Amino acid sequence: STVPRPLLNRANCTKRTQLGCADGTCLPQEYFCDGAVDCTDGSDEGYCDSHQDPNAATPCNTTTCQLPNCFCSNDGTVIPGKLHPIEVPQMIILTFDDAINYENWDLYQRLFNNNRRNPNGCPIKATFFVSHQFNNYYQTQRLWNDGHEIAVHSITHRGPEDWWSYNATIEEWFDEMIGQANILNRFAKIKMEDIRGLRVPFLRVGWNRQFLMMKEFGFMYDSSIVAPFSNPPLWPYTLDHKIPHICMGSNQNCPSRGYPGIWEIVMNQLSAHDYTCAMVDSCPTNFSGEDTYRMLIYNFKRHYLSNRAPYGLYFHSTWFKNTEYLIAFEKFLDEILKQPNVWFVTNWQAIEWIRRPTPINHVYNFAPWDCKKYFTPAERVCTLPNACKLSSRVLQQERYLYTCAQCPKTYPWIRNEFGLN
Repeated sequence: STVPRPLLNRANCTKRTQLGCADGTCLPQEYFCDGAVDCTDGSDEGYCDSHQDPNAATPCNTTTCQLPNCFCSNDGTVIPGKLHPIEVPQMIILTFDDAINYENWDLYQRLFNNNRRNPNGCPIKATFFVSHQFNNYYQTQRLWNDGHEIAVHSITHRGPEDWWSYNATIEEWFDEMIGQANILNRFAKIKMEDIRGLRVPFLRVGWNRQFLMMKEFGFMYDSSIVAPFSNPPLWPYTLDHKIPHICMGSNQNCPSRGYPGIWEIVMNQLSAHDYTCAMVDSCPTNFSGEDTYRMLIYNFKRHYLSNRAPYGLYFHSTWFKNTEYLIAFEKFLDEILKQPNVWFVTNWQAIEWIRRPTPINHVYNFAPWDCKKYFTPAERVCTLPNACKLSSRVLQQERYLYTCAQCPKTYPWIRNEFGLN
């Protein structure tokens, strides 16, 4: 059965701040499209894209939206601080999704081997979006101690894919994302204020519910929204205003409201022959190593020779199991690092630069990009982790949890993040 359309302004509501359900019931305007059904006929939640939401985000307004806390442009391509492209350091953002464990540990040690360094002498960095199942919290803590960014990718990473976009309630978003932040904090000792961002499983953006959860918890950024392929590529933006591009296809359910101060590290697509792809591993799989290397260089130039928007390369570690791809990627890394103004930074370091756009000649002393890290003794990784063999009622099997913290009673899960019962 189709949900009836709300009357909105056409209802005879006595209060100016109210709008009408399809049956004429008057409710406060902010109840419409907030993710919870308030009209008995469901009409307050049935028509909620950015064109129909009565509380929809407004178009970019650069007079009120100003750095450091707000950034927008009408088409998303304008360089922050109105810098000239020649003054902009070319940021490259590498991200890896899913669990960190023995399957990919050697790969991460190989790619981030301290010989690969940014122009200021600091080792290159990446962002890891961690999901809980099979994650090794000891190795996660080591990566964090080494200066990489650890971010959230949910506890369960559950299917079906559509669930995230259309069925997950605000409470379930809390359980999945804040639950995973709590697990990272408890078992990898990562400071809560260092857990700033998230990426949704399968890139299935969760509409206003996801961003409401982010706002309430204090997440600083999302990196799940895919933009249509564009030249020049898009810069990250804040969600104070309407998203400056269409929301890709049917499988992304972008927010319709504004979420002031939350950043979107928008995923620019790569061009791969006749295809475009957001994650590197969703690009055509019939590429040779040489094709892959050329694709990485070609897309680098698209960024570098235009508006120098951050160049994002997003992976699942299984992609590197193809040795040709691994060799091609390392060749790309080493080739690009010969350039004088290319920096491999984390998502958060990129946001820090956008908030305070710093021209190339001053960026060597840009504090957020240095490698001075201070950890309390409790935050420093141990030499020998606990290997906890834990039962899980939900998964109905035993799981190992590697952590420098004490072993919990049971395998941590939704609504039992600390494994207490």
